[in-house]
Amino acid sequence: MLLLLHILNFVGINYALNGERSIENTSFPIATNGQPFPWNKLRLPGWILPVHYDLLIHPNLTSLIFMGSVKIEVTVVHETSTIVLHSKHLEITSAAIEEENGKTQAALKQTKVLEYPPHEQIAFLYAEPLLVDKKYFLSINYIANLSDGFYGFYKSTYKTKDGQTRLLASTHFEPTSARMAFPCFDEPSFKANYTIKIRRDGQHSALSNMPKVKTLKLDNNLFEDHFAESVKMSTYLVAFIVSDFQSVSRTTSSGIKVSVYVTPEKLNQAHYALEAAIKILEFYEQYFGIYYPLPKQDLVAVPDFQSGAMENWGLTTYRETSLLYDPETSSASDKLWVTMVIGHELAHQWFGNLVTMEWWNDIWLNEGFARYMEFISVDATYPELQVNDYLLGTCFAAMGRDSMNSSRPISSKAENPTQIKEMFDTVSYDKGACILHMLRNFLTEEVFQNGIIHYLKKHSYSNAKNNDLWTSLANTCSEEDFTSGKFCYSKSQVAKNAHIYYVDERFDIAEIMNTWTLQKGIPLIIVEQNQKRIKIRQERFLKGIFPHDPQWASMQIGFLWHVPLTYITSHSKTIGRHLLKNHSDTIELEEDVNWVKFNVDMNGYYIVHYEGNGWDTIIKLLNQNHTLFSYKDRANLIHNAFQLVSAGRLSLDRALDLTQYLQHESSNIVLLQGLGYLAGIYRMMERRNISDVTESLKRYILQHFKLVIDRQTWSDEGSISDRMLRSALLELACDLQYPPCVQKANELFSKWMESGGNLTNVPSDVLETVYSVGSKTADGWNFLLERYKVSMSSAEQGKICSALASCKDGAKLTRLLELAMEGHIIKTQDLSSVIYSVSTNPAGQHLAWKFVKKNWSKLLEKFPLGSFSIRTIIIGATAQFSSKQELEEVKLFFESVKEEVSQLRAPQIAVENIEKNIKWLERNLVTLTKWILENLK
Repeated sequence: MLLLLHILNFVGINYALNGERSIENTSFPIATNGQPFPWNKLRLPGWILPVHYDLLIHPNLTSLIFMGSVKIEVTVVHETSTIVLHSKHLEITSAAIEEENGKTQAALKQTKVLEYPPHEQIAFLYAEPLLVDKKYFLSINYIANLSDGFYGFYKSTYKTKDGQTRLLASTHFEPTSARMAFPCFDEPSFKANYTIKIRRDGQHSALSNMPKVKTLKLDNNLFEDHFAESVKMSTYLVAFIVSDFQSVSRTTSSGIKVSVYVTPEKLNQAHYALEAAIKILEFYEQYFGIYYPLPKQDLVAVPDFQSGAMENWGLTTYRETSLLYDPETSSASDKLWVTMVIGHELAHQWFGNLVTMEWWNDIWLNEGFARYMEFISVDATYPELQVNDYLLGTCFAAMGRDSMNSSRPISSKAENPTQIKEMFDTVSYDKGACILHMLRNFLTEEVFQNGIIHYLKKHSYSNAKNNDLWTSLANTCSEEDFTSGKFCYSKSQVAKNAHIYYVDERFDIAEIMNTWTLQKGIPLIIVEQNQKRIKIRQERFLKGIFPHDPQWASMQIGFLWHVPLTYITSHSKTIGRHLLKNHSDTIELEEDVNWVKFNVDMNGYYIVHYEGNGWDTIIKLLNQNHTLFSYKDRANLIHNAFQLVSAGRLSLDRALDLTQYLQHESSNIVLLQGLGYLAGIYRMMERRNISDVTESLKRYILQHFKLVIDRQTWSDEGSISDRMLRSALLELACDLQYPPCVQKANELFSKWMESGGNLTNVPSDVLETVYSVGSKTADGWNFLLERYKVSMSSAEQGKICSALASCKDGAKLTRLLELAMEGHIIKTQDLSSVIYSVSTNPAGQHLAWKFVKKNWSKLLEKFPLGSFSIRTIIIGATAQFSSKQELEEVKLFFESVKEEVSQLRAPQIAVENIEKNIKWLERNLVTLTKWILENLK
């Protein structure tokens, strides 16, 4: 009866935190012991707040078990006899609570522990109520297995040059896996301080968020490392690693010790990351006007890692391919990737760590900002990488996802762990970055930077929501600014600033930006220009759904964006600006013009269609003098044209006509954009085995781009942009069986094989192309696989894996898939990318899909639902399909596993992709065939 009374008392509470915590007269689930569990929501109640965690962890790398004890200091917001917190796969061995009386702590008796695994929660019930504003200490001892996957406190392995397998243990808690390592209040708003101790044996060392302050020697060759108390932070940022890694270190100008930790035999690959981390960390301190608050920053390359990297405060962790740079095997694109990932994770030390989103529905406040800051930081620290050129690709990717009906708003509801994991997607990262870029261009750099500084300072060590950001951007004045006499912007001053650019416009930042974050999709701006009058209207842009389709009209209802338009004309390169807040509007120019081009340098997140003879005029201009438009505008025009084809707005022959000028194009970025569309169409024809069109299109590409292909050298010379163009062009040329390319690649591969894999024979930028050509023979494929086993370079292993997946032998592709599933030679972390790579190969697309269907249950054992890997497998293995038969097969499979995938968006995306491909072929195949024949020389 005592327990039941406590629960009844608990039910009567009507305390709410952020509108999520109240309950009244509701039924409760049943705990594992058959008794009622005193909480029925996924979100924790808000009447107990953690203040400090004292955590001791002791992993055993032989038995793969770890023991832990945690003492959590809590404060009581509302009187209760129950504490509910998170725990997953932890066996609680004992628990007690103490209250602070002066300087002593007195134990409260009759602690009862209940567990409810479906919500990953445990509850502690007490005979005496916990009183408001008193300090209590909850002590829990527990034991658990090191996780087999990539979340929680998990085991990882690596092989030495002589073939020994070594073990380590590392953590990955974001978003909801701190509860797998210690009982905790595992939600981002429950911030607390942490004091961590790690026990280990003598041959290993331990790392955590803070510097080590002392080490105690215990019995049996055990040591206990004590780490300094952390700053106030969310549970998902806690981290610790036990390994035998070695490091290189340097100190920033502000005294922060930066270290890069790697497996001992890869220490020579850590130097570039250290240099980049130092530069970028120093840049961020200056840009944000806030010193990095910890005394050290460690970057650790973990051999088994599902995502790209993780921003744990003071202890960022990475895939080896995201941190290590090997001059012999890392290409220009590898170097760019490593630099940008470091820029991303270090940006999180402010956006995400210092200021954290209040709940996962606004994860874009972390990820969108970190993605955008990659570009700002790398542009400032490594201008030679020309990183801003690649923001175009980021926004093109976001638009591709966002133009599907299966897209979602940036800020979306997410409650359970699966839904939360799915929030880490293109929408949060790429669209988030692109709308921030649009906003920065709209407000100007000065206002934008001042606004985010104000946001960071105001919400430091706390949590924020969408509106907090808009408020900070609209009013950048702080008390400090007023008292110090500094210049700052108030809300009215921001409006005046933009008033310079948007004549006769008044605006509210929150009102504008809510149209971009609270509704899904992307606007299509339709332009009709007649002399000096420009009529503009907006619609929701949808790929694969045409205006004459029955469902099109209903999909337009309720969509309206506030679009900051920019434009140039034939008579003025001065950028015109107009804020479109209605479905249609008119812009009156000062004089008649021959043409207008909207979305200058693609600083806006929208697609433009030019009605009437607008596209004809643009195509003519590009052929006459393409430099009338900036290279970003040219890339934007190519992108828009082909997107409009997919939406039924522009005929394919007009988009293809637009690409003909590319033989005179000097910009690498624009060349890659145009060639990318042509190569994509070629590969679709090849996969559908439409042999006559495939052959004709191959001949057209090789004829039209012969000069630029022949100019490429088999070297690592030139700018980053030149080197990336070389890699892409030679890969395409060899894929198209261009004889000079295949011959040179075979020659280099043969010499490399004869030398036993001496990498100095093959430049790193062409390594993947050479490997791919070499993999087409049985001996070459087998040699590459043996090389993969012994390579000490993760960059080289990635190139080998791609090459192995490109061969045309179905038996070898099946073997590759099986090796990735086994996880011994090819690590499980790479399984999803292997499946995707095989699926993009015409010889492997159906093999990959059959493999996924056959091994579905095993895949779910390796990767959690909602994870990036499962999404890659679902979407990647089906993305190449373009027939009604394939569509039905995919639908039937998803129906058969409906119970498992019902809460995922990925199956909807996969089905919609196939439907889009089918419609594209139905609409464009005849036009494509005719156009190629007319344009072949």
